[in-house]
Amino acid sequence: MDKIKVLIVDDHEMVRLGMRSYLMTEKDIHLVGEASSGKEAYRLAQEHKPDVILMDLLMEDGTGIEATKNILSIHPDCKVIILTSYYDDEQVFPALEAGAHSYLLKTAKAEEVAQAIFKSMNGEVVIEPKVATKMMNRFRQKDKKPHEELTERELDVLRCLGNGLTNQEISEKLFIGVKTVKTHVSNILSKLGVSDRTQAAIYANRNGLID
Repeated sequence: MDKIKVLIVDDHEMVRLGMRSYLMTEKDIHLVGEASSGKEAYRLAQEHKPDVILMDLLMEDGTGIEATKNILSIHPDCKVIILTSYYDDEQVFPALEAGAHSYLLKTAKAEEVAQAIFKSMNGEVVIEPKVATKMMNRFRQKDKKPHEELTERELDVLRCLGNGLTNQEISEKLFIGVKTVKTHVSNILSKLGVSDRTQAAIYANRNGLID
C-alpha cells in the first residue's frame, strides 16, 4: 500500500514540530509538507496533492475554513481533518459545511490524530465527542416543529388565536393582562415565523393544536 501523503497546516511552529516529529515515526505516513497559512496550504496542496490535511482553524492570514473550501475546490478527494483548540458553534458548523472530513481538538493524543488519518482513508469520520454532542443537539433542533419552542403559556395563547379570540377575550379566558397577551402574541409570531395572528391561527389548526 502506498504511504498516506499528509500536509500539516498550523501557524504555530511548535505545533507543527510536534506533529512532524510524531508522524515521521509512522511508517505508513509520508509528510509532504507544512504550511503556516491558508495561502501556503493551497499552494502546497496544488503541488503535492496530499491524501490528508491536518488543518488549524484560526490563522493570522485567514481561517482554516476558507482554506478548506479553496483546497477542496481543486482537490476534492483530499480528507481535511480539523485540528484546533476551538469547538464553538461559529467554528464547528462552518468547518463541517466547508467539507471537513473529521474534527479533533488539540488536546487529542498524537496517536489519536494518527488513527484519524488512517481511518479517513477508509472513509471513517472521527469527531471529537464535544463536537459530536453539538451536532446531535442541532440535529434534534432541526427535527422540532416551531410550536415545540413555545412555552406552555404561549401555547395557551396560540390555541386561543386558533379559536379566533381577540386579545381582550384571551385576557379574560387566561386571567392575564391585555398587555401580557400582546407580548405573548408577538413572541408566538416570531417563533412560528409568521407575520400576523391570522397565519398563527391557521398554523394552530393545521398542526392540531386546537382543543
